[in-house]
Amino acid sequence: MFPTARSREDLDALRAEGFHPVALDLADEESVAAAAQEVLALADGGLGALVDNAGYGVPGAVEDLPRAAWRKQFETNVFGTFDLTRRLAGTFRAQGWGRIVLVSSVVARVSVPFLGVYAASKAALEAAGDAMRAEMAAAGVAVSIVEPGPIATGFRRRCVREGRAALEPEGSAFRAQYAKELASEVRTFKRPTDVFRAGPEAVAKVVVHALEAKRPRIRYPVTGAAWLGVLADSFFPAWVIDRLMEKKVIAAAARGADASRE
Repeated sequence: MFPTARSREDLDALRAEGFHPVALDLADEESVAAAAQEVLALADGGLGALVDNAGYGVPGAVEDLPRAAWRKQFETNVFGTFDLTRRLAGTFRAQGWGRIVLVSSVVARVSVPFLGVYAASKAALEAAGDAMRAEMAAAGVAVSIVEPGPIATGFRRRCVREGRAALEPEGSAFRAQYAKELASEVRTFKRPTDVFRAGPEAVAKVVVHALEAKRPRIRYPVTGAAWLGVLADSFFPAWVIDRLMEKKVIAAAARGADASRE
């Protein structure tokens, strides 16, 4: 097993736990190429599986996120992920077997306000993954997609930092929403989906199934919120989902209008 990380601190921590980590920054094409080459050398040319677990998000309304914020999310979640995957796909095809696991998100099925661009990147990940699954099937390579709901990780901390850097809230209709969401890297208020929150081990469990099962599933929703997303995507008319999302947006805009009058 060859876990990857960007920072020296994370790489050192992985070594201390007995792993042989590989430096990788998916937003850097040269880093991707070097990491793929190193992994194949360490694996002596053979490789059993690849787990693509990238997740980089910048929160904000679609109208408020600059082009650079779009680009950074797609560079990591889509372009870098599939650049790495394509560099290893030939090994799977040559040996006639292998597993590829793409970690997506429930928001790829049901996009939510203020995470629309992140959701778009995960939807793109799934669309390409679906095509790859058909393309690789005859070579004995299975492609599975994992769709987590709310998971207790450091994702929010990073999102808050990136949102503070990318957004200019003063001119936004959602100024009050941003003030609430970006005030602290640790959320101090509750959401209805919190009841479904799970630890990282919930994702690890389904990843193991996708890697080891004789017939891995095409998709693995993780947490009750993810299953609700599956049901909503499958059975709810789009206008019903729109009304639910609109209530959230209208409330946020109203708070922003009140704040602008203060």
